Amino acid sequence: MIQTLVAVLMWVLVASLLILRRGRPDRSITYASLTIAIAMTLNVDAIYLAVDPVFGGTNITTLLSDALLMIGLFFLGRAAMKAGEYRPRLVRAAVGRPALILALVTTTALFFFIDRGASTATFMLDLGDQPVTAAYSMIGFTYCGIVLAAMLALATRQLGVATGIQRIPAFLLLLGSACGVGLAVVVLVMDVAHVAGHLELMRMFGEAYGPLSLLTFLFLCAGFAGQPVVRSLRDRSRRAQIAQIVEELEPLWQRATSVRPGLSGTDALGASLNDPEGRLHREVVEIRDAMIDPRVTFEVTPTEVALLKRAEAQLLGLDSGVVREGLRADRGDNSWERT
Repeated sequence: MIQTLVAVLMWVLVASLLILRRGRPDRSITYASLTIAIAMTLNVDAIYLAVDPVFGGTNITTLLSDALLMIGLFFLGRAAMKAGEYRPRLVRAAVGRPALILALVTTTALFFFIDRGASTATFMLDLGDQPVTAAYSMIGFTYCGIVLAAMLALATRQLGVATGIQRIPAFLLLLGSACGVGLAVVVLVMDVAHVAGHLELMRMFGEAYGPLSLLTFLFLCAGFAGQPVVRSLRDRSRRAQIAQIVEELEPLWQRATSVRPGLSGTDALGASLNDPEGRLHREVVEIRDAMIDPRVTFEVTPTEVALLKRAEAQLLGLDSGVVREGLRADRGDNSWERT
């Protein structure tokens, strides 16, 4: 039942990302989620027992599922690392190609030394007493645990620098990564206990396997699906704030352009003025130009100055490059107007 729930969660995540991230050039998270979804689907008992006979009925599906899980986590970790500037050496090593290749080659080689027998939906319970089977599982879950530990470090960092609603996805990813690391530790203990014959210890830790597995993917799915949702809400709020500021700034800008006409009425800026951020930037620049131009008389009230500063602060939150251009104009460098 747990495996079915996890598979459903992963497919929900894939569908959500296809909808929420449509139009974005980077689809690495979507591809990673799709790979993990296939891996989790193959672990569903009914599907496993239906698919494995196609590969000869010797539990090759276990190797395929585990390999897909490692590949999916690899791309998930890479996507999480690319999302921010925090990329310490250990994190880069954990989600690097050499680590993945080493894990895949080692587990694949060990798998074919296992006395696998016929298809079984309880592979580790039936065959985990073989040392080579324990080694196979331990290497695979050690790699998964290392990648999830790297994601935990990245999520912790993101949680520290994020503000407001942006902290929610980071917190969910932190919880998911922490549960995943705990899951890897539980599996390692179970593998050692099984091969050593301590079945009571194995069963005791096995009680935590299902809940940790479900929580890991639940929090990870919520975190990754929440990122585009939060981004969309943030962008919508930002557009509403800009539209409001543009409306409030309009009378001041009209006065400024009446005494010192700018480029807002030219064709060169037609596209820019159709964009709210571009329009706000142009209005701020032209108001500032009128304020510093000694050839014209243009006075502003303290209330208007406060409004202008609020508009500049809004631009600062949008794009530091925009503000740098605005500052150039404020200093009297009108080269942008000549482009």
